[in-house]
Amino acid sequence: MTEDELLKHCLSYTGVYKDYPFGEKWTVMRHVGNKKIFALIFQLNGHPCVNLKCEPNRAHFLRGIFKEVKPGFHMNKEHWNTVILDGDLPDEEIFDMVQHSFQLTKPKPKKLKKG
Repeated sequence: MTEDELLKHCLSYTGVYKDYPFGEKWTVMRHVGNKKIFALIFQLNGHPCVNLKCEPNRAHFLRGIFKEVKPGFHMNKEHWNTVILDGDLPDEEIFDMVQHSFQLTKPKPKKLKKG
């Protein structure tokens, strides 16, 4: 998978936008509602990569079964994975990890006030 393919996939979600707070080399995908990051797309050692938030047990499991999934580069290693995009990891697996990150970081529904 290329960075452009991943970017296109991320932008297909409702209520997201891309941002460049760390310069042009890091594309940050955020939720409009809370501005939380769900994907950081960048190059590492000549490989296209993405940092994705992940539930800790799932993060460790994915690292154990896929060589392309590593502890998050420049992120909290317990809650973030770095996924190498140009390896043998099927696109469907990457899309599933993006969806998981999106769900973990999406804005919470507003509670109605009792009155």
